Amino acid sequence: MTPTALPQPAPHNPATSRSDATPRLSLHPARDLRAVVDGAWWPGSRDAAAELPALVAAVDQRLGRTTLRVGVHQDAWRRIPRRLPARGRQVRVGWFRHTDPRVITLSFAGGEPVVLLVIPPGTAAGAAEAALRLTVQDTAGLTPEGILTLASLPAHPPRRAPAARPAG
Repeated sequence: MTPTALPQPAPHNPATSRSDATPRLSLHPARDLRAVVDGAWWPGSRDAAAELPALVAAVDQRLGRTTLRVGVHQDAWRRIPRRLPARGRQVRVGWFRHTDPRVITLSFAGGEPVVLLVIPPGTAAGAAEAALRLTVQDTAGLTPEGILTLASLPAHPPRRAPAARPAG
C-alpha cells in the first residue's frame, strides 16, 4: 500500500482562509472495511464554510467520485452552511450531535461513504503529519481516539465556548 502524497503544510494563520489552499489530506489507497476511518484531514480552522469546499474538491479529484453530502458534528465547527458550492452543484451539509466530533463523513451516489479523522487545526506539524500518515496504514481496531493518541494529539476536540453569562 502506498499512501497518498501530502503537500507541505502551510503555516497556520487563523486570519487567512485556507479555502483556496490545497487541503492537508490523506486517503487510504484501498478501502479497509475493518478500519474506523478512511483517511485524515487537517483543516486550517474550525470554520466549516471556509474549509469544506476545498476538502470536497480534493476528495472528488482523488477518488474520481462526486461528493453529494457532508456530515459534521454540530459542536465541533463554526459557520456550518446548509449547502456549499462544488463544481456546478450544491453539496448538502448535515450537522449532528450524535456523531463522533473527531470525524467528518462524505457521502457519494451509489458508493460507501468516506470517513475522515479531523486533526484539530493549530496542531503542531509533526503530530499532525504523524496522524495523516497513520490513517493510511492498517488502522483496523484503532478508534479515532487511539489514532490521535498514537500521533500524540489530544483525543477530544475543543467544544465551542458557551455564551458568556451576565454578571449578577
